[in-house]
Amino acid sequence: MSTKLSVNINKIATLRNSRGGNQPNVLQVAKDVQKFGAHGVTVHPRPDERHIKYQDARELKSVVYTEYNIEGNPIKSFIDLVLEVKPTQVTLVPDADDAITSNAGWNTLQHQSFLKEVIQEFQRNHIRCSIFVDPVLEMIEGAKATGTDRIELYTEHFASEYAIGNTQAIVPYTNAAILANELGLGVNAGHDLSLDNIRFFKENIPNLLEVSIGHALICESIYLGIENVVNMYLNKLK
Repeated sequence: MSTKLSVNINKIATLRNSRGGNQPNVLQVAKDVQKFGAHGVTVHPRPDERHIKYQDARELKSVVYTEYNIEGNPIKSFIDLVLEVKPTQVTLVPDADDAITSNAGWNTLQHQSFLKEVIQEFQRNHIRCSIFVDPVLEMIEGAKATGTDRIELYTEHFASEYAIGNTQAIVPYTNAAILANELGLGVNAGHDLSLDNIRFFKENIPNLLEVSIGHALICESIYLGIENVVNMYLNKLK
């Protein structure tokens, strides 16, 4: 089974915002990565709009013809945005307002009732839901109880350990995916996945439906070109 690639274009917006104006053009990049073969586009608007702006998320709806995934902490403004845009998928991430990047999954036991309420609202609007989680079996079971459609495994620990040769770091992720499959949850993954580690990760995660990759993909594209890099990922995800 091939795993879908969703390209996170936050870093494109970061570069645009650093200079002002509209270069690089976020909408054009979204069109291009789909043309190059990506199965979806991901954005993660934060409250301070330091990269993707809420208006970007609105405008992207008209150009994303594959799968559109909006990630974020479900504060009221984010919930309102998602209900307005109605993307294919919403991924709930427990970011602090000042987080540089996502750094932990949900405690799905502690926040279960809140997540369940938010998820039900999105699902009533025909939006697929995914919850960002660490590869901890209790958190996977808690995710199931929220009614979510999928989980997204937070892969930073795997990526950092794999980089120093510790291939056993994959084991908790494999076990988490096996349990998720048994519970009827779809499995996505993301954070620090790259051309160096993506094939090994995919080969060890049963029924991996989708990966969301941004920072590494954009960095690699500086040297190799974005069309080339998108297709390199697609080949490794087959």
